Amino acid sequence: MQSDRGTLQSNGFGTRVSGHLGEWMQGRLGPEGPVVLVTLPCTLLYARAKMTPQEDLTLHISGPEAVTQARLKRLLRSTGKPENGRFVLWSNVPAGAGAGSSTAALLALARAAGIDEDLLPAACLGIENATDPLMLPEPDRVLWSSREAEVLARYKAPPACEIVGGYFGQPILTDARDSNFPDISDLLPAWQYATDQADLEYVASLATEAARRTTLLRGPSEDPSSAIVQRLGALGYARAHTGSARAFVFTPGTVPPEAEDLLARAGIAGAFRFATGSTS
Repeated sequence: MQSDRGTLQSNGFGTRVSGHLGEWMQGRLGPEGPVVLVTLPCTLLYARAKMTPQEDLTLHISGPEAVTQARLKRLLRSTGKPENGRFVLWSNVPAGAGAGSSTAALLALARAAGIDEDLLPAACLGIENATDPLMLPEPDRVLWSSREAEVLARYKAPPACEIVGGYFGQPILTDARDSNFPDISDLLPAWQYATDQADLEYVASLATEAARRTTLLRGPSEDPSSAIVQRLGALGYARAHTGSARAFVFTPGTVPPEAEDLLARAGIAGAFRFATGSTS
């Protein structure tokens, strides 16, 4: 990974676009309301892209193929950019994990093309039909309507924490027509209070409840996340409400050294740890 980063920098790749590892919260805003979420950013998952001029349009991808050349062409056309250039995309965001692979890829390409930041939410939505708020500078501070690419409320970021996470089960791609999610409108006032108070234990409990509701409604029935919380002594967990990502929440510095091994034994693939949340 370190050598990849050095190569990217030396070859002129643009600013990295971070992905996420599931959501702190996701569900419907009322029984018939829109699908909304609070994302869980992960800077270890990211995409970068560069563009060099040429007469035709080509796209070269290293990593998961989260975007096609046809989608790149639509992105350029919808934002008034020339439909040419040699684009190179590098990403380590797995597809179908609920980690923002397609949004991160589109944003990296858009920034390589010099597309205006104000156009990015609508441009991503027009291509994906359901998009993550990764174009925002602090995406975990908003309640995001993923099918409308709109900010519906603003919060403080969750307090600083450490996450150990990975992927459970097969990849599941987002279907923008899918709105079969539980109502979480009753949890959102508590979320605002928990983040206002920088109460990580309460934040984790709310994330756990939102995840539990999704698992009851959508499965998988054999999800080991609750048992893992108990075994690790985690504060709680978050999940990708569509996708395989699982994220176990700890106060900084309290992750057991055997955490990744325990996750692997429980069927969580690719376990890793990272820091997220606000430090202020």
